[in-house]
Amino acid sequence: MSQEIKKNSIGKVKTSNVIYPIIIGFGVVGYMMIQEFNPDAFKSVSFTSNSIFWLGVAVILMAFRDLGYMIRIRLLADNHLTWKQAFRVIMLWEFTSAVTPSAVGGTSVAILYVHKEGISIGKSSAIVMATSFLDEVYFILIAPLLYFSFGHSRLFDIPGSENLAEGLFTVALVGYLVKLVYIVVLSYGLFYNPRGLKWLLVKIFSFRYLRKWRYKMTIVAGEIMVSSKNLSARPLMFWVKTFGATFFSWTSRYFVVNALLLAFFLMHDQMLIFARQMVMWIMMLVSPTPGGSGFAEYVFTVFLGDLIPVASDLQKSISVGFAFIWRLISYYPYLIIGAFILPRWIKHKFHLPKLNRHHSN
Repeated sequence: MSQEIKKNSIGKVKTSNVIYPIIIGFGVVGYMMIQEFNPDAFKSVSFTSNSIFWLGVAVILMAFRDLGYMIRIRLLADNHLTWKQAFRVIMLWEFTSAVTPSAVGGTSVAILYVHKEGISIGKSSAIVMATSFLDEVYFILIAPLLYFSFGHSRLFDIPGSENLAEGLFTVALVGYLVKLVYIVVLSYGLFYNPRGLKWLLVKIFSFRYLRKWRYKMTIVAGEIMVSSKNLSARPLMFWVKTFGATFFSWTSRYFVVNALLLAFFLMHDQMLIFARQMVMWIMMLVSPTPGGSGFAEYVFTVFLGDLIPVASDLQKSISVGFAFIWRLISYYPYLIIGAFILPRWIKHKFHLPKLNRHHSN
């Protein structure tokens, strides 16, 4: 059974890995705090009963985000997963995403998480592929709508940081194009010609400089072929329901920052804040750090700081603090919950107490 774990890469997902994103995230925030510290900034922030209310809303929105994921995975599994199983899969999946770079992904591990909850390997592959497909469809559809609604200048013009803003636009554009290419290829494989896609991927990754990823791409192509049979016959209403859950989940996540800012300020341009968050998440796709740690905090300060209604010389200092609070609510809980669940899940599903001790170290 240990060979099965290695085969599905779960041996690389260790609870000890939580230390790296924490060190990176806290290190970046600490550095920025030292660089931008201004004691006058905190005089502009007052904690009131309104603050408690909106901070509570932020936490509830994150709970809604997980609820949307749970509803979706149960729909994709035809309700063969209980609510408890759905919660466990989502938390393990989020933990994997939190301790690995966004570009790396955790598809093979996610398939294993679903499969070990009693779903066949073929259907598990289809579930994971469908979630990936739905997530990318959300970004591909909503991002252009927001971009053309607000225009380039309102989304990317940062006072005093024009060159940086253009650099961030380039990062966001690259991230979007990666998503677009991915969804086109995945759609072609899932709904039109899975065998042709497998042949194409094997050919592409046979080239000298891509050969080291050939085996992994062959596995992915095989998963797409298996998933295609399961997903291509699904009725339209199935996709309406699952995309509705996807929309609910991601939209709830993006409104978390809105709630955080409303806890301390009378905010305007709520949809602009929402739009910039979406752009931030697309940028995080190319981050090399686990879960975008460090990069996310930095981009938050430069991309959302100018929207905070305080004097311009205080915005950087204030935004660093809000970036930290934002990650405390939206990122670090998954590290903690996942680190708690993963060793027990492995011990229960694989009956490997020695491996459990390895993961707990």
